[in-house]
Amino acid sequence: MTWHAWATVAIILVTMVLFASERVRVDVVALIALAALAVLGIITPTEALAGFSNEATVTVAAMFALSLGIERSGVLEPLARVLSRINKPWVLTLAIMLVIAPLGAFIKNIALVATFLPLALRVCTQTRTSPSRVLMPMAYAAQMGGVCTLIGTSSNLLTDSIARSSGLPGFGVFEFTELGAILAVAGILYIMLFGRWLLPRESSMPQQETEEIGKYVTELRVTEKSSLLDQTITEAVLGENNGIYPLELLRGERRMWSPRSQKLQIGDVLLVRGSWDKIETFRTRTHLENAPETRYAHGKNDAPRVIAEVMVAPASPMEGHRLGETALNWRYDATVLAIHRRGHILREKLSNVSLAVGDVLMVLVDEVTMPRLRADENLIVLSQRETNRRIPRKAMIAVGIMAAVVLVSGLKWLPIPIAAVSGAAAMALTGCFGTKDVYEGMDWKIIILLGAILPIGTAIQKTGLSHAVVEGAMGLVGYHSPLAALLMVYLLTALLTELMGHNPAAVLMVGIAISVAHAIGVSAQPFVVAVAFAAATSFATPVGYPTNTMVYYAGGYKFTDFMKVGIPLIGLFCGLSMWLIPLFWPFHP
Repeated sequence: MTWHAWATVAIILVTMVLFASERVRVDVVALIALAALAVLGIITPTEALAGFSNEATVTVAAMFALSLGIERSGVLEPLARVLSRINKPWVLTLAIMLVIAPLGAFIKNIALVATFLPLALRVCTQTRTSPSRVLMPMAYAAQMGGVCTLIGTSSNLLTDSIARSSGLPGFGVFEFTELGAILAVAGILYIMLFGRWLLPRESSMPQQETEEIGKYVTELRVTEKSSLLDQTITEAVLGENNGIYPLELLRGERRMWSPRSQKLQIGDVLLVRGSWDKIETFRTRTHLENAPETRYAHGKNDAPRVIAEVMVAPASPMEGHRLGETALNWRYDATVLAIHRRGHILREKLSNVSLAVGDVLMVLVDEVTMPRLRADENLIVLSQRETNRRIPRKAMIAVGIMAAVVLVSGLKWLPIPIAAVSGAAAMALTGCFGTKDVYEGMDWKIIILLGAILPIGTAIQKTGLSHAVVEGAMGLVGYHSPLAALLMVYLLTALLTELMGHNPAAVLMVGIAISVAHAIGVSAQPFVVAVAFAAATSFATPVGYPTNTMVYYAGGYKFTDFMKVGIPLIGLFCGLSMWLIPLFWPFHP
């Protein structure tokens, strides 16, 4: 191999390590890889920028806008209200999977899971069932649905785009549907008949934490009317009598060295931990103040204020930033009263806490601001949603536009990118979302990732690295067994997906899959389909797909829970794919 090929290998390995470590944002990692390839002269400037004008990148951006219109118009809320009436967890699990899987073929998976996550948690609380019994199947169903259409997930669009650029005919909108539907039905049956017995009976969080998301850490200030004045924390016996556990005593800017023996004074701030209901009962009875509220809460025009639980979403820009740096206060006039972090007891002042994915914030916010807070994709509102006063006509318009996009592109009257962009423009003109909303709701991180990661595929082909990889792989499986080669491509794609995500895995594997097919003299289409399906169904880790990450924090799962349930499911999908892919896309058409 040339030095360009070896340099490409080094860049890919570093990229994979950075993706897997999650220490650097995925879009930044992709930009670093793109810059390295361009600076070393492995790809030309035109090739480096081609990913940002690629049909897949444009289509994904437009589909984000269409999905946003469906979500904001209120189409999903009647379904959520119907599901909220179910009081048996296993029935709820089945119903959610049957609803989410078809919707996932057309609507962004993260939006689906974010919509149904609060009601799933609420039903689990009402029935005293661990959320771990429900949430993982919900995340899996979103992926099963996404693979059913070409537009259901970004990795499908990437796979199709790279295949077209390699001279293959490409795929229609519904070409994956038959195989995807069979796999989805098989997956749902597996979850209901076998997977539910592999799911943890209890969350890794204590039972009392799962009942209301978790135990919160908050700050309570001692007032002149407080019954705790001149008492020590030991004398107040907070934990024994009230279920409130003191962590620190803050006096001004000082932390007291022996807080339990210090007599409480006016203005002292107690950093305490407990369930929110018990904290509020204790605060009211002892005449304490919510310290953050007294400092920051200023409702506009005396608007009624409500308390909501919100979770920091995966890949949110709030991750790693302190509360004061998140713009929650001035953007929503919201006051963070308390924080819960799964598996950790926070011992910092709230203003000093650096947020992490999965943190649950108890916020005080104006009632009129709640719709904007729910629309923020960096946060997931977990508390009970109020009835939304949306105009039903807008919901019907949004559904009609989405159906028109699918129909026009499915019948090939317009190319998919043009149909999707036209649909997004129609939703904006008809008011399905605001003109600013589309930019705020767009997942720019994914769009940048797609544009920056595509040139890696170009580098693999251009340097001859693809040929070298194929030669080595075929030495293991032989040149006379297309099915063995197909299995190798599927399993390698599945492994890379769990390590680095579905989009990078698809980019790396499509060119290799096509080269494998050419090496053994068979059609490349079944190999490209194997890459698409293996990349879009990440079940074995909580980091392989964003929906897995969302339920990992909310459901209190362990990392190994995904492996126990997900690896057999991947095996089932792989086995069915090895049987069905050659039937639908023959090796020798």
